[in-house]
Amino acid sequence: MRSLTSALTLGLAVTLAGCASTRGLQPSGTALDPAQLHAERSLAGAPLRADWPATDWWRALGDAQLDALIDEALAGNPGLAAADARVRLAQADAGAADAARKPEVTANAGSSGIRIPQTVLEPPMGGHYSALNTLSLKFAYGFDLWGGKRAAWEAALGEARAAEVDARAARLTLSADIARTYLALANGYERLDLARDERTRAEHTLELTRQRVQAGIDNQLQLKQAEAAVPAAEQRQAAAQQDIDTARAALAALLGRGPDRGLAIERPRPLAPAALALPSSVPAELLGRRPDVVAARWRVQAAGKRIKTAKAAFYPNLNLAAAVGFAALGTDGLLTAPSRYYQFAPALSLPLFDGGRLRANLAGSDAQYDLAVAQYNQILVNALRDVADGVAALRALDVQVDAQRQTLDSERGAFDLAMQRYRAGVGSYLEVLTVQQPLIGAEQQMATLRSARLDASVQLIEALGGGFRAAADAPDPIAARTAAPAPTP
Repeated sequence: MRSLTSALTLGLAVTLAGCASTRGLQPSGTALDPAQLHAERSLAGAPLRADWPATDWWRALGDAQLDALIDEALAGNPGLAAADARVRLAQADAGAADAARKPEVTANAGSSGIRIPQTVLEPPMGGHYSALNTLSLKFAYGFDLWGGKRAAWEAALGEARAAEVDARAARLTLSADIARTYLALANGYERLDLARDERTRAEHTLELTRQRVQAGIDNQLQLKQAEAAVPAAEQRQAAAQQDIDTARAALAALLGRGPDRGLAIERPRPLAPAALALPSSVPAELLGRRPDVVAARWRVQAAGKRIKTAKAAFYPNLNLAAAVGFAALGTDGLLTAPSRYYQFAPALSLPLFDGGRLRANLAGSDAQYDLAVAQYNQILVNALRDVADGVAALRALDVQVDAQRQTLDSERGAFDLAMQRYRAGVGSYLEVLTVQQPLIGAEQQMATLRSARLDASVQLIEALGGGFRAAADAPDPIAARTAAPAPTP
């Protein structure tokens, strides 16, 4: 045994000197530090709060039907089932990578027989059936001298964790999509109300115009203009109803159900946008609050581990195989001491010339790491942009809603005054037309702005991670790059 150990040590020393080289191959990607992405000026002035969005953030909108729809979708959406299946697949891959690090023990039983013709051998061997029966227990183990197998397992584990976070991200996206589609449904109903009010006004104005024509105050021109306002209102009413039907069908699809499910969705209650408030330290905290950022970090970690696995393939590998068992011709004496046997087979291998396969594999692993880092950096930049866009949108929409409310009050006052003059016979239908169209536009614009403000508040919640919180063991992507590599030959 001592001589075997000495031989293996000498073999390792000799082969290390002649193995394929990894020199000149290394990744170049560098993960961004959130502190480098300044957002202080863009987010300046936004109210701060210590808490982040809750996991069930949509309940703050105050609509029980919306709560039930999101709960139903989270339980039955096919896209989430696919995301969960990808998690199980990644976990299975991690389990297989972990199993590859461990010894393998196999039990075998076999029987191999033959009848030798008498034309080949004379009796007693010829013309007689003989069987070789074996019982054995085999052991195999490949040593992980350079940590390549462990790194492969850690890479697979990182991918599994990334898949788990992707599943959380899918749930966040789905809940936000349902909330935004629900807001579109609410907006459709609001515009339907406006169209009905417009039609009612148009019908009243038409009846008044007919009375004035009969009295000789107005002529047929004013009558035709008043008549045209009714179908115009009906057209806007039909368009709003179409948007309602479209939103219902979209909600049904998000629930993973058929279109008829959408017909049972009732009109949403009046919803209030989330208050404009940001947690402190947004750039740094997004590393653990945005599921897409967290998943990207895990993939950086996994790519760094694959580099170590690729490097380990350049170095000597020691495998050990052993077997013990029994073998006998026939069944007599199979389990006796004379029929026992054992085998011990250590093996040392080293790649010397492979046509550049190992270097190409390592170069590919380096490129995959650089790609993972670049994707992580882009996702982080996009995450901060989403937050800044959400803050800017809510600020602007708050101002626009306040200004539009004043405009709408003025337009309604002007229309009421014009109608009073028209009923009193001192005003013309032209005055009514002059103020009616701006009023219609102001009402529609107000509905659009209110819906946009609600939508922007949901987008900001989604940009902040929607209540997601990463596990405390999330890795530093830069540490994944600088993890101790195998020694360079």
